[in-house]
Amino acid sequence: MSKGAKSLTFYLMVIIVFGSLMFFIAKQGERQQVDEAISATYDAPTNLSEGFDLFQKLLLEHIESPIGILLLQIIVILIFCRIFGWLFMKIGQPTVLGEILAGIILGPSILGSTFPEISAFLFPVESLGNITLISQFGLILFMFAIGMELDITEVRSKLKETILISHTSTIVPFFFGMLAAYFLYDTYADESTPFLSFALFIGISMSITAFPVLARIIQEKGLTKTHLGTISLASAANGDITAWCLLAVVIAIAQAGSMLSAIFNILFSVVYIAFMFLAVRPFLQMVGNIYHNKEVIDKGLVASMFLILIMSAYTTEVLGLHALFGAFIAGVVMPGDIKFRKIMSEKVEDVSLSLFLPLFFVSTGLRTEIGLLNTPELWSMCGILILVAIAGKFGGALFSARFVGESWKNSLYIGALMNTRGLMELVVLTIGYEMKILPPPIFVMLVIMTLITTFMTAPLISFIKFCFRTRDKLLEHTTHQPVENIFRVLLSFGRAGNGQIMLDVAHQMFSKGKNKMELTALHLTVGPDVNPLHIENFEEMSFGPILYGAQKLGIDIQTRYEISNNPGQDICQIVNEEGFDFLLVGAGISHSNLPGDVAATKYHKSLYNKYLKKFKAPESLFYPGDLLKDKTKMFIEQTNVPVGVFINRDFVKANSILIIIDSEEDLYLFHYAQTLLRSTQGLAAVLNLTNHTTPGRSVVEEKSQDFITRVRNTAILREKELTAEIFNGYNFMLIGYHTWNRISENHQEALQNMPSTLILSK
Repeated sequence: MSKGAKSLTFYLMVIIVFGSLMFFIAKQGERQQVDEAISATYDAPTNLSEGFDLFQKLLLEHIESPIGILLLQIIVILIFCRIFGWLFMKIGQPTVLGEILAGIILGPSILGSTFPEISAFLFPVESLGNITLISQFGLILFMFAIGMELDITEVRSKLKETILISHTSTIVPFFFGMLAAYFLYDTYADESTPFLSFALFIGISMSITAFPVLARIIQEKGLTKTHLGTISLASAANGDITAWCLLAVVIAIAQAGSMLSAIFNILFSVVYIAFMFLAVRPFLQMVGNIYHNKEVIDKGLVASMFLILIMSAYTTEVLGLHALFGAFIAGVVMPGDIKFRKIMSEKVEDVSLSLFLPLFFVSTGLRTEIGLLNTPELWSMCGILILVAIAGKFGGALFSARFVGESWKNSLYIGALMNTRGLMELVVLTIGYEMKILPPPIFVMLVIMTLITTFMTAPLISFIKFCFRTRDKLLEHTTHQPVENIFRVLLSFGRAGNGQIMLDVAHQMFSKGKNKMELTALHLTVGPDVNPLHIENFEEMSFGPILYGAQKLGIDIQTRYEISNNPGQDICQIVNEEGFDFLLVGAGISHSNLPGDVAATKYHKSLYNKYLKKFKAPESLFYPGDLLKDKTKMFIEQTNVPVGVFINRDFVKANSILIIIDSEEDLYLFHYAQTLLRSTQGLAAVLNLTNHTTPGRSVVEEKSQDFITRVRNTAILREKELTAEIFNGYNFMLIGYHTWNRISENHQEALQNMPSTLILSK
């Protein structure tokens, strides 16, 4: 008997013997029970129909249990937030806006008024406390992560440059907010709310800036390493610290009832902050110097960091400031080592952003009843608050930036960026609402103000850019620009390893051209939620191989790293606006020969052919990346320069080249081939696919003969059809875009054997 058969026999014996013994014990035990114990809750079913009825009752009980309702709520919330976040990302807006809107839709304003039964089932009143508690804990983690994003050293170094901008853009809207509160107080504030508390909360809600949203907008616009990006980020960081300290004071005053009563709260808070910065921070700096990589950071150290976070949050909660302020300070005093902060933020941010924050958005949405604004007077007041908020924040930042010497263009940018409020505003409003300082109508108005001021940031930046671009173009027409003999190539790559390979392609293709090659390597990270702490690490990993390759080749290259929501469109925009002469991009996974990519492509084709083809759905649907043909078409149609799409098949050196000519249109390939051969000193062969009915056949034959006459080590193949065997012996193929479209449809099997290929547009 084989080893497998013995194991199976032993397994069956164990099941039978012990199963029989358990059945015997169960039967013996049933004889000892009294009749009343047969069913404590329901009558025991006597047939399958009654058994199914009992199953339905138990199922309904489980669905309506506290944990069942909570899990269903989380499922619905996450689905809605992901859908709306994705939609807003597609229109160039921060995903946080879509998630806030999803919360409002799930609240009484939309779902509650349209489908009250569903709303009452999904969000029963008794379950809302669970969502609130979980979302508050998520906010504590989020504020901890926000604190870690702030680099105190950077803020201190830019303090002189940014203190006027940051503090003016905080004080001016704060004043406008208090002025608005003076006119709102009699009509809208609760009688039990002191005016000072009400005015201070309106003021702080006007002056807050959403540092995380601002940072991600700056990343997406490619401004991170510019003077404008640096000043804006430092001003926002400085303003954030000021605003949160002001908020702590406002909360202390609001809870104490008056300024005199809050003196002790504020005094002990100052002692707490001094202790965190003068005692805890130096100790954590020492910890960060020792523990700065994943190999030595263990669970004990992570638990200690979380303990510091919870203790800090608890201290500020007890002092009457709010737990979120303590979480923020705990993040700020974390070790300054970027690697340590990156590791800690990875452990905190994914869960807080993906799971807890959507719960907070819905928790806010459940409080936001837009139907409360049911008169023209209320909507007019909402509009006035929005204008006051924009005038205070945008105007304060704009004129203070201009005063310190920034150009009008940069000042307008800074004003637009500092006007972003986003999630941070919702945090402030939620605190005011829970403390019963902000009445529901004012709360709704300020939530709408938050959505509008955040939504307007991206379009406003684009409008400013458009206005100044138009002006710059007018100036260019009046200024003579000297022409330089430089051939500028933009090399855009995804995977880090592909960058070095594509660098070799670009070097071999263009280094021996008539003009000097100037190469820029571009890498885009897709996604709106990239943490600023991770950017340097992503950039280092992405450009490491290509910089090593450039050093080996002895050439200088420029590197460019950006965050993008739409990589294809952004690449085309960069090429068109910045004067590049050639675009070299990778083909993606659709023609990759890596095992994982091949498996993904096969799965997609199987899925498409089985389920989607019959509905005539686009072939790119549900595919993890654009198909090669679609990507190539987009680049060629939307860029003003020649494009090369590279398919990597273990590329090393293009010293044995196959040139595919299918019509007179493809003759420009000879120019590229000649430059390439000058660099590699290899050989080339021309495959002429034209036949006697092809227009311009004689021209093709004449130009092909002229090419092999002028260029050494070249020949014309006798074959007239594309087969898999033709590719044998060649390690590189040059082919025109239109020819590729035709043969990729008609010769798919032959192309499985193709070498590394460069698809070129004229």
